[in-house]
Amino acid sequence: MSRVAVLLGGRSNEREVSLRTGRAVAEALRRKGHDVTEVDAVGDWVERLLGLRPEAAFVALHGRWGEDGTVQGLLEMLDIPYTGSGVLASALAMDKVASKRVFEACGIPTPPWQVLPPGRGAEAVEVLTPLVAKPPRGGSTLGVGVARTPDEVPAALRTARGCEDTVLVEGFIEGRELTVGLLDELELPVVEIVPESGFYDYEAKYTAGRTRYLCPAPLAEAEASRSVEVARAAYAVLGCSGAARVDLRLDPQGNPWVLEVNTIPGMTPTSLLPKAAAAAGIGFDDLVERMLSGASLKA
Repeated sequence: MSRVAVLLGGRSNEREVSLRTGRAVAEALRRKGHDVTEVDAVGDWVERLLGLRPEAAFVALHGRWGEDGTVQGLLEMLDIPYTGSGVLASALAMDKVASKRVFEACGIPTPPWQVLPPGRGAEAVEVLTPLVAKPPRGGSTLGVGVARTPDEVPAALRTARGCEDTVLVEGFIEGRELTVGLLDELELPVVEIVPESGFYDYEAKYTAGRTRYLCPAPLAEAEASRSVEVARAAYAVLGCSGAARVDLRLDPQGNPWVLEVNTIPGMTPTSLLPKAAAAAGIGFDDLVERMLSGASLKA
């Protein structure tokens, strides 16, 4: 048995999802016999964490102030081993512009993109439609707008700017939506995401029955192998460790394109990493304990 602090909630716009992830993780660890305390990362939470003197922290914080390297840096300074990626990998993965630059420098296929600064509108967009406009440091598909024609670009930008003034504009890759779960050296089966609405938005992600998940994804052997290879490369160049999920688009020619890397994957009943683990014969409680077993100081 070990003393574990599950960090959840927090201050980001993904707070509700983080609470669901954290509570599910805490229940799983208790079933495994660990002494677990849930710590909502608001208010005087650092003082509460220090008072607990945990042997490890399970980071279940989505979005800013949790997934972006800030909490990881704090835990390094407090000498508390923690789950997931370290400071730099977390920061790079959370900032989609930074990760795009790393992917391009390392030859990892990613859709064409540009950064649209505050105050610049549709007239400055150089990426051809169809395109996606998104906040560079967002998650859970919050603030993501799709424009299939030039007339729809202003509305897509407004959607993205509901979360951040700076917008990442990215070419929309027609094809299939895939995700690859990685847990250090373990590669989980590829999942294909088929949303009822045609777009995998927040509602499709977190409302049961709104999306079909095919796992293992019905891919040709070469498509599956290439998708995992590209996902592994993206995980490696950012310096990730522990559990992560790499989101991809597979074009009609069978080429995978990396969209982003999630260093703290959701662990809710509809989340993708647990689905992939189940397809590999790893139950939810065993997955969570395996993630905890990798807790460490990374700096």
